[in-house]
Amino acid sequence: MSGYRVTVLGGGAWGTALGLTAARAGHDVRLWARDPEMVEALRRGENPRYLPGIALEPALEATTDLAGALDGTDCVLIVTPAQVLRSVLTAAKPHLPAGAPLVLCAKGIERETGTLLSQIADEIVPNHLVAALSGPSFASDVSRGLPTAVVIAAREEELAAGLAQRFSTSSFRCYSTDDLIGVEIGGALKNVFAIAAGAVTGAGLGASAQAATVTRGFAELRRIGEAFGARPETLMGLSGFGDLMLTCSSPQSRNFAYGLALGRGEPLEGRPLAEGVATAAIAARITRERGIRAPIITTVSEILAGSITVQEAVTALMTRPLRHEAE
Repeated sequence: MSGYRVTVLGGGAWGTALGLTAARAGHDVRLWARDPEMVEALRRGENPRYLPGIALEPALEATTDLAGALDGTDCVLIVTPAQVLRSVLTAAKPHLPAGAPLVLCAKGIERETGTLLSQIADEIVPNHLVAALSGPSFASDVSRGLPTAVVIAAREEELAAGLAQRFSTSSFRCYSTDDLIGVEIGGALKNVFAIAAGAVTGAGLGASAQAATVTRGFAELRRIGEAFGARPETLMGLSGFGDLMLTCSSPQSRNFAYGLALGRGEPLEGRPLAEGVATAAIAARITRERGIRAPIITTVSEILAGSITVQEAVTALMTRPLRHEAE
């Protein structure tokens, strides 16, 4: 299904990888980024800052002109960080063509308000259909054309299925679901658990402790998802369990790498953006206010705030009252 005009907002690794994938699927792609130097590099056929050595498709056109990038577009992939989504959507709103669906490709919860990204979109551009793309995927793998499976979610099942069809290629397989909340919750919270897994690994606490952290993290994810109305099968799928396993197991994950540095006691300033850092505190607040047991999320939030050390956190978690595993 070619002939689609796609706009990608965001010139980082993931935005470039998704733009490249859309171009490989036969679509005309315009990628918007704020940084003129990055745009010039993209026009020369490479993103040396984030995806060095990956040749870009000629069908991918880069620009700093937001209005021009959105002019006549059929679909918008929003790949800017979660914490700037509100400002990006506000700037884009006057230029969005009527009927163009918005696909949210970042993962997180708005730090100040506790709002999910789809809810921000509903608030700012209420007349546009909203979807989300998530799943176990590293930008470097996707850009190189390595086999990857993700899920596209929308409240309208037909929209999700149609987008999945349009963006799937021989190496990028898109499943669909109408459980938008479930996909968003899984994508946002797995980043916090990845920091926890990285911290355990960085502190040298062993593979057993890492496996326990990920497994109990998934139990928390299931509890929180249920409270938000997510379907259990969604959290067991690509955007939940699948993404959690990938993100909690590789230094390619910025969140796992951040946790590694945290556990090793390395300097954290100047590290690449780890969205779980912004999500941890608001997720801890939400679970506290809703009465949801989430000891790992709470502990990560306290570590990031400097309230406790990694070793103190492990001691606190290991000495909590014993429960049935299913609780």
